[in-house]
Amino acid sequence: MAMLLSLGCKKLDRLPETSFTDDQFWNTENDLINAANRMYQQLIGYSIDNRGDDNVNQTGLNEVSNGNRGVPGTSDDWKVPYQQIYTANNILEKAGKAQVTDAVKNRYFAEARFFRAYAYAALVQKYGDVPLLLKTLTIESPELNMPRTARATVVQSIYDDLDYAALWLPARAALPTAQYGRVTKSAAWALKSRVALNEGTRGKFFNTANYQQNLQIAVQAATSVMGQGHSLFASYQGMFTHDGEGPGNTENVFVKLYGLTAALGLTHNTSRDLENGRIAPTRNLIRMFLYKDGLPAYNTDNTPSATRSPFFVNEKDETGYNTILDNRDPRITTLVYRSGEQSYQRPWVPGTSLGTRSAYAAKKGFNAVDWTTNGNATVHKSLIRYAEVLLIYAEAKYEMDGTITDADLNLTVNALRTRAGLTAKLTNSFVLANNLSMREEIRRERTVELSLEGFRYTDLMRWKTAETVLPKTLLGARFNAIEWVGTASGSLNLNADGVLVVEDVSKRTFNPARDYLYPVPLQEISLSSNNVTQNPGWN
Repeated sequence: MAMLLSLGCKKLDRLPETSFTDDQFWNTENDLINAANRMYQQLIGYSIDNRGDDNVNQTGLNEVSNGNRGVPGTSDDWKVPYQQIYTANNILEKAGKAQVTDAVKNRYFAEARFFRAYAYAALVQKYGDVPLLLKTLTIESPELNMPRTARATVVQSIYDDLDYAALWLPARAALPTAQYGRVTKSAAWALKSRVALNEGTRGKFFNTANYQQNLQIAVQAATSVMGQGHSLFASYQGMFTHDGEGPGNTENVFVKLYGLTAALGLTHNTSRDLENGRIAPTRNLIRMFLYKDGLPAYNTDNTPSATRSPFFVNEKDETGYNTILDNRDPRITTLVYRSGEQSYQRPWVPGTSLGTRSAYAAKKGFNAVDWTTNGNATVHKSLIRYAEVLLIYAEAKYEMDGTITDADLNLTVNALRTRAGLTAKLTNSFVLANNLSMREEIRRERTVELSLEGFRYTDLMRWKTAETVLPKTLLGARFNAIEWVGTASGSLNLNADGVLVVEDVSKRTFNPARDYLYPVPLQEISLSSNNVTQNPGWN
């Protein structure tokens, strides 16, 4: 809201309106495309998310993760989505004058409504109730002082926007190759299923009304995506490299394009971030991976599982760095480098000298070609992939009434395992025979498949398990002097099992009466004449 006062009298600050007035613009389909391109530019693509227990940054403690943040004066978490909403509303108000067919207008109206929904989904996830603005504002607009809108009303607006988008956007198969990266019907339905799963599960575990209705919406929307001809890319690791780029990979439902020669001219630095330990997986995450027999050692809240795989080795008995990585779900080979494996510039030698505080070297998303030039990485970022849609379907199906058929498990969870090369299948009889929890195993599959893709923290929030998971010690690799060449044990904080303590439990907290929502920035409250109120516990 703070940005609206200054944005209200501005044109779009990139193409096309830096060069044209409104009288000269908004006339042709090319004008609409260029205006819509601004929304793609504004998308948050690659970013570093250390808010959960799954990975840590080289720079130290994350204040969201450890519960020590305060109320900010301003925050991009609030400001940036409202900038995106402004851009979408501006298109919806002005594109109507274009001399094009109604079908063309509706297509770009649909793009604008998709991006407006995408921005509101981010706001609701963090803040709950937020002001719902469906038009641009001027300095005289009374809406500058509007209060927060009820969460359910904002969510219904998201659904309405996405229903319109799904009606008028092209189908995946009908999108011209030259327009790859633009949103489709699949993207609209997939986003709707993501929002509905968030609202349905959060409603269930926070005891709010109508959660089953949202879960049903999640199933219906995911089913619509599943009817659009998408499939899983043959290589799990290839999904996160240049191999997975382009329209031939239909696992990409919604993707942010990067490239020095692309229309948007965007780059990132993810491979260097991985090398420098800005994204370092924790033992807490590695513990959640199944063994090759389909049995676990730990649950998704990092408590020991009731049944443990015979392949599990007690942490105090690990004979080497790679022991915890042996006999696991093959996706572990994509997550981290093994000791001695060729990594960023050389074979990986365990240690913390490169900045990886956990002593695990993140591999997922590393591209040697991107690494060569600092700041000019161009591998695309999949913002919604078909694998997530399958996981949404499975979880929503189960949470509606506590059951899921083996047929649905084969369609979703087991399809992902097959692609990954894990032969053990999840079935109702397997869960029963091994004293497992179906909910745990569906959540585990989601955590493993989407690891390091920015989902862990938000999943803990909607499952209402953050109060259990986040106030725990974050752990790294087990020290072994022979392998940790150049590192003295005295320079490390090791527990009684010889495992690296990355963040001690004494430095981590979570207040369940406060921390399930973000604090509203103080400036937003002030500029609304105090009509926007603070979230509980943050006063």
